[in-house]
Amino acid sequence: MSTAAIPAPGAVQQGQDLPEPPRSFYDVPGWFYRTDVILFDWFLRRQRQLRRRGDLLEMGAYMGKSAVMMGAYLQHPDERFTVCDLFDSDAPDEANGRETRGSYATLTRHAFEANFLSFHDELPHIVQAPTTAVPREVAADSCRFVHVDASHLYEHVNGDIQAARQVLRPDGIVVLDDYRSEHTPGVACATWQAVLESGLRPVCVSGHKFYGTWGDAEPWQDALHEALTARGKCWLQWQEVAGRRLLLVGAKKADAPRVPVSRYAPGPGEAGKSGEGAAASPRVPRRLSRRVAADLLPPVLTRALRRARAAYAERDR
Repeated sequence: MSTAAIPAPGAVQQGQDLPEPPRSFYDVPGWFYRTDVILFDWFLRRQRQLRRRGDLLEMGAYMGKSAVMMGAYLQHPDERFTVCDLFDSDAPDEANGRETRGSYATLTRHAFEANFLSFHDELPHIVQAPTTAVPREVAADSCRFVHVDASHLYEHVNGDIQAARQVLRPDGIVVLDDYRSEHTPGVACATWQAVLESGLRPVCVSGHKFYGTWGDAEPWQDALHEALTARGKCWLQWQEVAGRRLLLVGAKKADAPRVPVSRYAPGPGEAGKSGEGAAASPRVPRRLSRRVAADLLPPVLTRALRRARAAYAERDR
């Protein structure tokens, strides 16, 4: 991971976007729901239990919510977490440009880095480029866990899946976002094409993400089913798809796992919800961050940012 200084509120320049720093994991904007938080935690912890080593990769980061979580599971100093995203760079083609302008107009590298550094002392290795750069930036057979959440266009997703296969170790896990949403038919097509033609074996699916491997899926499935059954409050169903066993998972009512703690988390006696996890880093007083935001942003924008953040937090719980 590359080192970077934690941005102090007083160092922000006039004119920069400055939403309040996330006080908890659930304050980071993003479409990362409880079932998938539970599944990410289980797969990454299971790899630790099995002593599976390797790098982590995320293609498409938005504001960094899933990246914040993945960054907590590096196990050894020689493991690397790579995040590849266009952020505010130009898209490689017009179709991708329209998609970016329509869905991710507010995405900036500055916002991602500020969110990530609210939970971690160092940034991941950031590749600000189209995901076609992944095979050049990430060594083949080096990763144990890859999250694909970049473009929704079939041609791009198909390439991202091929890149994931190239960089994953034989027993690694790939997670594909939006494999079934009504507005992302290209992701669905590329996902199931990989199952039918490229040997991708489904492990499980949530309402939003597909989890698979090019290795043996059954040991993952058996261990996951046992763990979620013991956890309780999980809806589980076995199905068979194209001759492969598949576990359907719903866990929105299950207890949330431990998540990274923000350095801006409420202090003792303060109201607010923070995730549980490793010890928090030194905190910046809430009143200071709010005062700086109020000084730099127009009141209308400040209120809008607060409302948006509250809506994201409520929806993602």
